Amino acid sequence: MKSIVVSMIVAAGLMTAGSAMAVDMPAVALKNKCNTCHKVDMKLVGPAWKDVAAKYKGVAGAEATLSAKVKKGGAGVWGTMPMPPNPTVSDADMKELIGFVMGLK
Repeated sequence: MKSIVVSMIVAAGLMTAGSAMAVDMPAVALKNKCNTCHKVDMKLVGPAWKDVAAKYKGVAGAEATLSAKVKKGGAGVWGTMPMPPNPTVSDADMKELIGFVMGLK
């Protein structure tokens, strides 16, 4: 009986530690419904944002490229599924979203 209780406590601690290490979508991403196609750490419809950050890390003009992709849409960079245009995302939201993505490791 003691071992069951100890196992449950250890499991709960690991779940808590795992969720504390996870990076959540910022509110601006939820507001603009980015989470419909993207997750931070795994591919959904579009690429994982950590993969986007890795691909564009150190690339000159990456922020402008990503901003254009979000506003105008695009296809072919991450497979055959096109990204639809999102022209209603404000410049302030865009800056915050791209800053968040590029800050991922």
